Amino acid sequence: MKQLQRKNCRRWFLTTMHQEQRTNGLLIRTGKHSQGFCKFRPRILIDVSKIDMTTTVLGFKISMPIMIAPTAMQKMAHPEGEYATARAASAAGTIMTLSSWATSSVEEVASTGPGIRFFQLYVYKDRHVVAQLVRRAERAGFKAIALTVDTPRLGRREADIKNRFVLPPFLTLKNFEGLDMGKMDQANDSGLASYVAGQIDRSLSWKDVKWLQTITDLPIFVKGVITAEDTRLAIQAGAAGIIVSNHGARQLDYVPATIMALEEVVKAAQGRVPVFLDGGVRRGTDVFKALALGASGIFIGRPVVFSLAAEGEAGVRKVLQMLREEFELTMALSGCRSLKEITRDHIVAEWDRPRLPPRL
Repeated sequence: MKQLQRKNCRRWFLTTMHQEQRTNGLLIRTGKHSQGFCKFRPRILIDVSKIDMTTTVLGFKISMPIMIAPTAMQKMAHPEGEYATARAASAAGTIMTLSSWATSSVEEVASTGPGIRFFQLYVYKDRHVVAQLVRRAERAGFKAIALTVDTPRLGRREADIKNRFVLPPFLTLKNFEGLDMGKMDQANDSGLASYVAGQIDRSLSWKDVKWLQTITDLPIFVKGVITAEDTRLAIQAGAAGIIVSNHGARQLDYVPATIMALEEVVKAAQGRVPVFLDGGVRRGTDVFKALALGASGIFIGRPVVFSLAAEGEAGVRKVLQMLREEFELTMALSGCRSLKEITRDHIVAEWDRPRLPPRL
């Protein structure tokens, strides 16, 4: 019976995620610009026999600028859930970000073996719970906090409402299991929306970024920035980095795709903190575009959970390897031997002024 429940859970997960992706505007916003938004300007006759994709994040060396974004409730996709994702990220030599709403706890993920891991944080109304969770992540060896700031309320997720989504009874939000916050109650619309309304602190503000710095020595990334104004405020508040994210386009309709917002944020940051892109990456060519527009690296979410649902740990390893190979090929065909050689001159975006021909 439990095996049948898991199969139905995975089928629901894949169907719902596909519906979300079709209806939430992500495909429209990214797909519409896939042909004309960004063109490559490759350089030729450059020795690309050796390509170096390594980089550092917070001083930690990783094999490529492709990292794993936080995605909740991964055991809905596969029985091993976050365990499989953590092992795959470690094998690929890159960073995994664990969601607050994971179906495996910070301690359980840490037990899978060595790896560089960040912890994504939602701020609950009960700040003692928040402080306890941050300290647990710190003790478990996590290296940074990714503070999600774009969810004072949950966006209208129509697929969740239609399906009256609730976490299956055989799963729990493991990080809150002993605090009577690990389960979701049934609701007339979305159980997740009701959970968020009851637990998440809508009063979250910039002063809370400073408050977090008083309870942990971990660097804090602000996740959910898409404007220059908020970029400057994040830096003033002491953020160690910025993650450009629109929450998978599931929060507010008509926000730009992250690739469209990236350059504005990068320019506002002025190199004072690293800027990362989260969302919309499906190919190695997308990684190259993001780095050319100034990102220090990218995070992937949907490709991970889709591959996890399809083949477990092997699937996540495969998608990371595919993106790595596509990105390496794009670098080679663009004449770039290292990440430092990827520049804004390697692409032309739709908002660029027409380029004048070089003077002879």
